[in-house]
Amino acid sequence: MDWQPFLKRWSEEWIVAHRPERDWPLDDDVIRDGWLGFTPASEDEIAAAEARLGRPLPPSLRGFLLVTNGWRDAGNFIYHLAGTEDLDWIRDTKDANWADAYAWAYEDDRDNEPRENVIARSLRISLAGDAAVLFLDPYDVDEHGEWAGYWLSSWSGQGPERHGSFAELMCRLYASFHALRKPPGETRDHWDARVEQARLAALAGDVDGPLSTLATADEYGRDRAKLLRFQLQAMLGNWYGVSLPQVVIYGDRPALARDPLFAAELLPLLFAEDRLSHTRERFTLMHLARTNSEPYQPLIADYQARLAQPDFRLSYGNPEFDTAVRRIVDRLTAHPAFQVRDVADDPAAPFVTIAYVGSHPRPEPGPTRRQIQEARQRLIDEAWPELLAAMRFWRPVSENHIAPVVLFADPVLAKMITPERGREILAMPRGHHEHFAAR
Repeated sequence: MDWQPFLKRWSEEWIVAHRPERDWPLDDDVIRDGWLGFTPASEDEIAAAEARLGRPLPPSLRGFLLVTNGWRDAGNFIYHLAGTEDLDWIRDTKDANWADAYAWAYEDDRDNEPRENVIARSLRISLAGDAAVLFLDPYDVDEHGEWAGYWLSSWSGQGPERHGSFAELMCRLYASFHALRKPPGETRDHWDARVEQARLAALAGDVDGPLSTLATADEYGRDRAKLLRFQLQAMLGNWYGVSLPQVVIYGDRPALARDPLFAAELLPLLFAEDRLSHTRERFTLMHLARTNSEPYQPLIADYQARLAQPDFRLSYGNPEFDTAVRRIVDRLTAHPAFQVRDVADDPAAPFVTIAYVGSHPRPEPGPTRRQIQEARQRLIDEAWPELLAAMRFWRPVSENHIAPVVLFADPVLAKMITPERGREILAMPRGHHEHFAAR
């Protein structure tokens, strides 16, 4: 870790993000020097701290202290990091009660093996915070001599959050600062550029590289990264990695509402969320209705009105792609196997045929539930190559669109696109990606 440039950039961005009407006043020397730290610790001061503590400090903490003997504002919720004189075992400080409060996190595991309370044995490295504390575990050491670092807050609803080292912990706090404050500067520009590179790579057929990049950019609060990452995760069947509420409720609402992607792809998914998510409810729509959230409400109302029309049909995208997909869906849903409803949960119970297109409903005994499910699955599997071939017609509706997630709004297509098949779609170069790269 090259601490000097990293901490200098952190200081500059923190000062730029400071809002006098909202934040505590900055110290005079912070304003004068543009530096959230202090003077460097000497080798003698570090040696004295190590002698007092009874063991050498981990390398990344030692390197940090040689640049600044303490630190102000390590993220939004830690107000002061300890210098050499204030480093101490958490059990010997006013924060010792954290160990008792979170003893539940170290109760017996599945094998009923007792585990030592990590908090009680750790080194406290934060002096003040918003019901939050940082500590390092000297008994969890990697091959480089780094101690595992932890972030813990009473309001997070979770136990201690582990990181591989003090350096990793500081990087996480720095990313959290960016996610909440979104300061302009070199870091934001860097991640915006990386997000654009990831978008182009995803359209060219790369999957795992963009996922990794977008995950980190998301940690730095780049809303575009969250939106792009959601589309990749959805195609892979992971509706929880980046959920609809995260994108729609907690993203940049005005920008998202203006993006054609919202009306074309995300809005239909909101009306299918009860089928796609583990909650079995339309959580996002309910939340937006309770909060009367602008600017989504007019778009939602318009979609509801169209949905109520007898001739409503879901649109799957640009005309060429939409025509190809509708051909598949129409053929499948016209088959008798898709025109029955379940009357019991028993797999051996009979179905009842309810209606064919253009006929009057006339219930009559049908095949068993298992037979219908098998027939549907066979038809879906047979249609899959045709849907995959249709991807050559697909075009994005905006420069934030990298995958046809609206397909999951259709229950038949949602069953067709397994995680493996979703990856197969993502692995295809699509949407004239060379054209978008040139732009």
